Amino acid sequence: MVSILKRSLAIITLLIIGYWLAQGLAGVPFGQDKMLVGHYYLDNVKEQTGAVNAVTAIVVNYRGFDTLGEVTVLFIASTGVGALLWKRKKERTARTEGSVVLTTGISLLFPFVLMFGAYIFIHGHLTPGGGFPGGATIATGFLLMYMAFTSYEIPHGKFEVTEGLVGMGYVTVGLIGLAIGGYFLFDWIWQTWQWGTGNIGRLFSGGFIPVIYTLIGLKVGTELSGIIDNMLKEEVKE
Repeated sequence: MVSILKRSLAIITLLIIGYWLAQGLAGVPFGQDKMLVGHYYLDNVKEQTGAVNAVTAIVVNYRGFDTLGEVTVLFIASTGVGALLWKRKKERTARTEGSVVLTTGISLLFPFVLMFGAYIFIHGHLTPGGGFPGGATIATGFLLMYMAFTSYEIPHGKFEVTEGLVGMGYVTVGLIGLAIGGYFLFDWIWQTWQWGTGNIGRLFSGGFIPVIYTLIGLKVGTELSGIIDNMLKEEVKE
């Protein structure tokens, strides 16, 4: 009896959802342009956001609240990985130290990898890129260090403090927008002060987009580096 009720409820739910979808699609006349929102973004992106990269403006500005959700999902995933891999005492897996070529090459490349990652998220409003790929690039630099040196250890205390501060910074920027403009993540830098109005296409433009992408890049970089650190360690047998 219970299984029949569950199946009936599932069928009724699917029928209701199907009806709503059909009604929504029926409201769009066949053959007409359905990309009105997309055209609006492309036509107004520079004037409303100051960003040259329309994709960046959509991700960080027009749908910035959704991006906050993505960062939150990454934080939850990082916390989950840490909880699953956490042990009372953990150390690096015993491995042979990298060759001279590997250790020397990675030591030279490491600062440039970090600089390239920072470049990606700082210039996200001008070129393809942004906080997530920039943060992943930074985490790749720390992964290279782990590959080359068996004794390498990320500064956990600094990473945890940085991760917490940039997360609070993202929310703070959004709350300032709420207080000034009436909704969360209102671009108060661009709309209020018109920062970079005559400088579109250069680094100091795009309103709060470079600020948001910098915060996202640092948060993603620290979280992914922490995941790498947890995955490369094993429990110490006492």
